[in-house]
Amino acid sequence: MTVENLIFQGLIGLSLAMYLWLVSAGLTLAFGVLGVLNFAHGSLYMVGAYLAYTLYGRLGFDFGVSVVLAVLTVGVLGAVMERLLFRPMYRLDTAFQLILTFGLVLIFSDLAKLIWGGLFVIPPVPAVFQGTVPVLGRSFPVYNIFVIGAGILVAGVMGLVLERTWWGKTVRAAAADREMAAALGLNISRVFVLVFAAAAMLAGLGGAFSIPVRVVDPGTGTALIVQAFIITVIGGLGNLRGAFVGSLLVGVLSAYGTLLFPVFELFIIYLLMAVVLLVKPEGLFGR
Repeated sequence: MTVENLIFQGLIGLSLAMYLWLVSAGLTLAFGVLGVLNFAHGSLYMVGAYLAYTLYGRLGFDFGVSVVLAVLTVGVLGAVMERLLFRPMYRLDTAFQLILTFGLVLIFSDLAKLIWGGLFVIPPVPAVFQGTVPVLGRSFPVYNIFVIGAGILVAGVMGLVLERTWWGKTVRAAAADREMAAALGLNISRVFVLVFAAAAMLAGLGGAFSIPVRVVDPGTGTALIVQAFIITVIGGLGNLRGAFVGSLLVGVLSAYGTLLFPVFELFIIYLLMAVVLLVKPEGLFGR
């Protein structure tokens, strides 16, 4: 195994990490502000993927337009879910949230089977992203480079919005002390629905970006949410910086595990989580 092969595999892991980051970022945002552990977050990723596939792969829309429409639709779906389902659950024990979201996973999975069938689907890579570029003497897909750049851009934009804008300060105030924020005149209900919609849009964006290179099926969201939960635990529940670092660790380790220890790939990820919990139970960036 040469150094070049290891670096190349690391780039593959980096592109995988960006999909995981988009999902875990939304999961972390919802938990950090609303205190909701949304197990159905992976289903929103699946819905985003199927919508983008339908618009781009079946109806012939431009890929960029398909992604935007899919993300906006998933955002509206998230807002409806927050308003009708999650809002009555905020003051209840977390176990009730998990039961609700697990039921939503089953509902979304069955709806996907009814609408799109149970077979794997994957459309062609958009023409603008077709081809490869030479990296260390090997061909690396242009689309993977786009996904890496998009994931880093989303991380940068989220950091700027939450740290430098009035809306970001409002969100952080609501997360820190919602009663005090409400007493100061902030519309907490509006903040919560917007945050949940934004979290859903991040999941939908990850799903929409995945369709040219990752197959979509009714179980896609369930498989991905497990990894997203591992990432949030490693990084620290509710911490976006931790979610980003955790995504990098899990994505790169998954890629190296597939290359070097294919039988123990999942074991490596769970081992990482166990070590972090033993050394720092609140997560790498948790408090």
